[in-house]
Amino acid sequence: MTDAVAKGSAKPVRLLIVGTGGMARHHVESFQAIEGVHVVGGVDPREGPRAAFLETHNIPNGFASIEEAIAWGEFDAVSNVTPDQVHYSTTMPFLAKGVHVLCEKPLATSHAQAEEMAAAAKAAGVVNMVNLSYRNVPALQKAAKMVAEGAIGTVRHFEASYLQSWLTQPAWGDWKTESQWLWRLSKKHGSKGVLGDVGIHIIDYATFIIGSNVKDINCRLVTFDKAPGGVIGDYTLDANDSVVMHLGLDNGSIGTISATRFATGHLNDLRLRVYGDKGGLEVLFERQVSQLRACLEPNMMTATWEEIPTEPVRTVYQRFIDAIRGEGVAEPDFARGAELQRVLDAAEAFE
Repeated sequence: MTDAVAKGSAKPVRLLIVGTGGMARHHVESFQAIEGVHVVGGVDPREGPRAAFLETHNIPNGFASIEEAIAWGEFDAVSNVTPDQVHYSTTMPFLAKGVHVLCEKPLATSHAQAEEMAAAAKAAGVVNMVNLSYRNVPALQKAAKMVAEGAIGTVRHFEASYLQSWLTQPAWGDWKTESQWLWRLSKKHGSKGVLGDVGIHIIDYATFIIGSNVKDINCRLVTFDKAPGGVIGDYTLDANDSVVMHLGLDNGSIGTISATRFATGHLNDLRLRVYGDKGGLEVLFERQVSQLRACLEPNMMTATWEEIPTEPVRTVYQRFIDAIRGEGVAEPDFARGAELQRVLDAAEAFE
């Protein structure tokens, strides 16, 4: 924290929230907790949810459309929390007006659109970031630094997984009866399955730490029988439930990435094991706890693993504001979002 922030003199930033669904609550609360950030408006075409959102979070201005908000114009930055399929259409108008944008993941639903968004953001010269929330995990950031510094030598092999269990128990809610879960299982309702929902997170988790992009991919996606005829009410349960990928990276390493909603015993856990010619790392985020373990010289001879201490890191919300204030780097940016979308598109082609 800088002295200016500590003294309450941080540069003011006026923020507009676009979309008022469930994730928007987390966005607005995170931004309102940052010194000098003022959430000044919310956008949602649905009058009822918009009014309730504004009242709950004490937001003074509401708009039924992006056009209305842009015509008003009394904001510096936008946090886009709309559904995936409209990220492109709801972000491009703000970029055209030179507004800083933080967009929920995935950046778009196709690589072509994501590339166009990245190009528009670059041309506008604005701060642009994608909310890849697991960049907030201390073990991830420390591991990436260690790999970049050569702590495990040349990376050869990796295995990563994103494990959820909400299709095997109701800890998150009853997916068989609640629309907030059922839509995630139905292509018609905009879902691209576990690949589109959390695949982007685990691909970023692994390749960011390793420091190399995906060169080639093979993938298997499976949709399991979950109801008679594969239908519950208006929802056809045809989106993928489990995915396994085999990848080759630009640095010559190979590995596997998997994601599933049938991982009984795991509410929301991410794992990565990465091996180099001078050591290995295990990067865990399980039950909301960050842990980094390493087997390095001279412990390689005895296969002894030790825990590596990590320090807290600034959240994506804080880094977005830092970048607007000229106090930090906008990372992960739209270019990173487009690169990840390229991989998602390639994986989806195997379905």
